[in-house]
Amino acid sequence: MEYEKQREIELLPRDRSRLPPQLSFSDVFPVDLVVRDLDVYVELPQSVLRSLLRNKDDEPSSPQTKSLLNGVSADFARGSLTAVMGGSGSGKTTFLNALSRRLAGSKLTTIGNIQYNGSPDVGTISSAYITQNNFLLPSLTVRETLMYAARLQLPFVSAEQCTRHVEEIIFEVGLKDCADTRVGDGQGSRGCSGGERRRVSIGVQMLSNPSVLFADEPTTGLDATSAYQVAETLRYLANKGRTIICTIHQPRRDIFQLFDSLILFSRGRTLYAGPAHDAVEWFGRLVPDEKSEHMDPADFLIHISIVDSRNPEAQAISQDRVDMLAEGWRARSAVLYPTPKQSVASPTIRRALPPADASFLHQFSVLARRDIVVTIRDQTGIMSMWSEGVLMGLACGLIFLNLPRTLSGIRSREAALYATSSLQGYLILLFEIWRLARVDIAVFDRERGEGLVAAASWLLSRRISYGLLEDIIVPLGFSVISYFMCGFNHISSQFFKFFSVILLNQYVSISLATICVATTRNFAKAAAFGNLVYTFQSIASGFFMQADTIPVYVRWLKWISYQYYSFGAVLSNEFTGQMFDCPSGTTDCQEYEGNWILRNLSFNPNWYPVPVCAMLGFIAFFNLVSLVVLHFVDSSESQAALVHNRSETEDNATGKKNMRDLLHCGAVPLMIDVDLRDLTLDVRKYTIAGRRKTFRILNGITTRFEAGKVNVIMGPSGSGKSSILNVVTARLHSTLLSKFRSSGQILLNGTEATPSILRALVSYVTQGDEVLLPYLTVREMLRFSAALRLPSHLSLSAKYRRAEEVLVMMGLSECADTLIGDETTRGISGGEKRRTSVAVQLLTDPKILMSDFSPTSVVFVFFFCISANGGCIFITIHQSRAELFDRFGNILLLAKGGRIAYSGSSEHMLEHFRGLGHPCPASSNPSNWAVDLVSVDTRHSKSEAADRAKVESLLSSFRPSQYFDLTRYRTVSLPAELLRLKKVTAPIYKLLPILLQRGLVRFKRQPEIPASRVGQSVAFAGIVALFFSPLHRDYYAASVNIVSHTSPVYFIGVQQNVVVYPSDRDIFYNEYIDEAYSVQAFILAYTILEVPFEIIAALLVSLMIALAMNLGRSVTVYFVVAFSSFAITNCGESLGIIFNTLFSNTGFALNVMSIILSLGTFMGGLMSLDMNVVFQGLNYISPVKYAIDSIFVYSVRGMEFTCTDAQKLDNGQCQWQTGAEVLDLYHLNVNPGPRLAALAACVLAYRLVAGAVVKVVKMDFGMCRRHAH
Repeated sequence: MEYEKQREIELLPRDRSRLPPQLSFSDVFPVDLVVRDLDVYVELPQSVLRSLLRNKDDEPSSPQTKSLLNGVSADFARGSLTAVMGGSGSGKTTFLNALSRRLAGSKLTTIGNIQYNGSPDVGTISSAYITQNNFLLPSLTVRETLMYAARLQLPFVSAEQCTRHVEEIIFEVGLKDCADTRVGDGQGSRGCSGGERRRVSIGVQMLSNPSVLFADEPTTGLDATSAYQVAETLRYLANKGRTIICTIHQPRRDIFQLFDSLILFSRGRTLYAGPAHDAVEWFGRLVPDEKSEHMDPADFLIHISIVDSRNPEAQAISQDRVDMLAEGWRARSAVLYPTPKQSVASPTIRRALPPADASFLHQFSVLARRDIVVTIRDQTGIMSMWSEGVLMGLACGLIFLNLPRTLSGIRSREAALYATSSLQGYLILLFEIWRLARVDIAVFDRERGEGLVAAASWLLSRRISYGLLEDIIVPLGFSVISYFMCGFNHISSQFFKFFSVILLNQYVSISLATICVATTRNFAKAAAFGNLVYTFQSIASGFFMQADTIPVYVRWLKWISYQYYSFGAVLSNEFTGQMFDCPSGTTDCQEYEGNWILRNLSFNPNWYPVPVCAMLGFIAFFNLVSLVVLHFVDSSESQAALVHNRSETEDNATGKKNMRDLLHCGAVPLMIDVDLRDLTLDVRKYTIAGRRKTFRILNGITTRFEAGKVNVIMGPSGSGKSSILNVVTARLHSTLLSKFRSSGQILLNGTEATPSILRALVSYVTQGDEVLLPYLTVREMLRFSAALRLPSHLSLSAKYRRAEEVLVMMGLSECADTLIGDETTRGISGGEKRRTSVAVQLLTDPKILMSDFSPTSVVFVFFFCISANGGCIFITIHQSRAELFDRFGNILLLAKGGRIAYSGSSEHMLEHFRGLGHPCPASSNPSNWAVDLVSVDTRHSKSEAADRAKVESLLSSFRPSQYFDLTRYRTVSLPAELLRLKKVTAPIYKLLPILLQRGLVRFKRQPEIPASRVGQSVAFAGIVALFFSPLHRDYYAASVNIVSHTSPVYFIGVQQNVVVYPSDRDIFYNEYIDEAYSVQAFILAYTILEVPFEIIAALLVSLMIALAMNLGRSVTVYFVVAFSSFAITNCGESLGIIFNTLFSNTGFALNVMSIILSLGTFMGGLMSLDMNVVFQGLNYISPVKYAIDSIFVYSVRGMEFTCTDAQKLDNGQCQWQTGAEVLDLYHLNVNPGPRLAALAACVLAYRLVAGAVVKVVKMDFGMCRRHAH
């Protein structure tokens, strides 16, 4: 491979005059960055048990810490491009965050000196940070995303210049082909590919023309051509005077040659920090035997910096080597980088937020235009809100249809007014919390952190954009439908007063939702906070208990309850001056007078101006609080790394075996070839307006993936690499707006395979880490996966041994007892997560292994060994080492549009293209060169046409039969042999304990989940008891709707489900595809883990409602209330399972569920006394009806009520004197026993229906239909 040497000679002299990208960036103020003696360490969590057992007289022990960075010193000169390299978990991202002042966390401590042109304040320079995550608005196109970002970042540049600037960025980062494609999010909102979204993020940061650019893995997820283009762009930007520092993992040779400086880390220690071109020579002197002749520089550097923990001997040798290299550089560093006179230390070095340069009006103008576009494009969100207003209006209107003006109609009218003024706002509150927490707040945090937007402009622009399409339309539609259907007073002025209250209530709810999410970005906590506030507000509203009867110590709360004002306003609007239908012959009609009704409800007639002013005040106050919290509270706090001590005994015991032993290499394998025959994939997309457009993703793919080889799928971003794997594993599912259709054949040794056979034989490592559970350690993850996936005839200890074998084989011993973590909880590194995902799939020793991520060199070694054992491996790659090319099996090279440029063995590929007039230069990496060959460089318009013509020529010149004999197949007895290999899911009695144990570990690691399951219901009951204790036996007690206030636990059940179930569902879907366990096991485990907390919560709720409130201080009433609370909460969870299974969009599901729950509350029997026959029938399947009926009968029957002289009717009697009279009013003077039985039946039926829905959804109905030609 002489081309490697030649390429190294060509690129060692830096050619700064090479053709630069077509950018017109102006020169920037240069910045020199100096780092001296930088240490970062994290405080480890202490054992709770040890803290409890410690003697009170003992001295408190100093907290244990773990070093993340140790004594780092380096210089970053102006105009330089620096690579920060190291293995997974070596501290690369931590170092970058420390330099950019982005380290945050109370348990993180930073010591050292970092100076920017001599100043320790990063705010004195212009800097930008490219994160690993893409926080982008999925509904904007690429061009729109960059344009709006440019307008924010460059406020004093004209629109024409911004447009030109954006177009240059689009050309430079290779986004021309997708410039008018929506960004998408890779999940529910499809759009750009992962690599394209990455380039969009880079383009956004390039717009600001920073002096210092920090980039965290800027080439991750990009194909070879795109990665080189990005690196070349960074090189050009550095040439213009910028200081650029980026973390990067094993860059290809030509990318490595672009760097000026290099920092190499190993477990937080510096092995090298100096000129990049001197690094290989430095290590060549220290470890001359480690570098092979043709090894890429980056591969060599990573190799010597990694501690090989696959067995004790290799670990000892590699650890000694790393220690020697670290000590050698420490001595060298002391000479190159002298220690400064003083250091700076702080528990947390925080990044100063740069001030927003743009004026408020400019920010508002840009954000408003952007938000309007986003709102219009968010068709699901708009339809959710519009349908919520219409359906909720219809629900209220139908249940309270044409309310009579009788006594019972008056009671129903009060309930209808409460429902319209209160419950509608509650649904808006929940949806807005979800919508904010999902995407919007993350985008705001990024832009605010970059100094682009201020909280005030963001809040105002958001409300303006939604105001035009939602905030006015939704309340208006709801008001028109509900007001006239309920039969409220048909007077125009009164309707508009009613509408104004509903409109103000909408804005109050939205403003409160903003406070909740501003306080905590976690949806579960924000929803719990919102629910707690709503409970306070609703009880103090005056509907459930007259304001004047509320205990004096909490009576003042009504004045700070916006629902008190909204309910009072609509109540006064409806009843003031009205005279309802007093029965003829009745001399005492006082209780039919509207003013008398208002006074008995503790409200005044004509009470409208004060509530309106008060609600305006609430809107202003809530927005002011949101503004203060968003401006001053740092949202970057995240939990510190949770590291657990590792058991060396287990690692050493299993580490004595080598990799080939662990993979059983040498055994007689069953070898299966996978053939694709004319595989085509189309997606048909529909819009809400009914228009449709069809896109071809794969275009007649014919190829063979041979057993015993590592087969490779290559191509630029958007060429269909991932789609091939998804079609083979039947993982594409159509939606209402996107329909997938595939045709062609998938053959196993010449026999067409069914989806069930494919799922049984194939293990699939996806692009993301969806299969990983963040609350488990690596060892726990593998052990639970082994227990669930391995055959049931193996003992648990045998399964654990297999998990330990794979753990050691994948080099995960060092992080075996570290939490996996996620965005909010620090854990293992990204590379370690990738290896853990691969390890999960290797547990079953699969015959066919597919991988949809570009593996590192370490993972490649595992893949080669698996293939040597007869496995059929086919993987997608973006960049690979040059020396690996000769070890590839068959190669499928795709161009954009899913068209084949080459399919055949790796040894024939170069010959094939040489015959077409495209020889591979000796200096090029064949894999990268091939991807470059079929890519179109859209950065240069002149060469674009030539590139497209070249690619079309290559595509038309290839025939699939050139390098494969498509008529010959490997011999094996099929289908009987494959049927023997089909996975058999273990019995539920074996799987259930494993799932329960895993769930208990989650509760232990995430205690907020069980605390929420118990705490929300108990908090609600405590608030109710605070207002209603003790409940007297007077007129007001008879008219109190306390029992109907038990229905909010229905909403609590749904909220608890929304917090837990969607993530559990996604994990189950991934494990179900791998046939790890059944739907029945999943539902049963979820139920068993859920029910105990619901029972505990119900018993505590009843303690406060039945006993403390004196609803009925008897054993019977106590357990009736407890069972009712449990039943309603459980049914709410069941509804959550049903609708969160039917709809992947949690916000839409939440809206639908909220409407259904509201219907159940309205129909409960105490709010609407005059429902039509249809709703009376529907009421019989509502658990709320049976719960309220049971509690009400048991608590009221046998009671006698008193009243004051002022409350007596003209005949001198109380309106109600006995419990029987009250029960007669509500038509509930019945035997409550059957109601309790029906309630128990509802609990069982709801959960069975939920399980059936999950079962049906996971049945294969051919959502991605494949048809053979």
